[in-house]
Amino acid sequence: MCTEVDELECRINQMRKILIWVAEETGLNSHSTLYYSQKLDVLITRYQNVKMKNPKKYMQDSYIDTK
Repeated sequence: MCTEVDELECRINQMRKILIWVAEETGLNSHSTLYYSQKLDVLITRYQNVKMKNPKKYMQDSYIDTK
């Protein structure tokens, strides 16, 4: 069973990869790069809010790919 945090981690990692690809293709200042950057920001904020609501439940290290 996938928790909300697990799902958000997966979505964050996917969005991060998309953002990197878009930035490489269209440049750092393109509207597309800004769009995906903002979508990633929303996911990260949701992730942080979920973890803050129940910190004991998520004391273990969660994994967000930093590669």
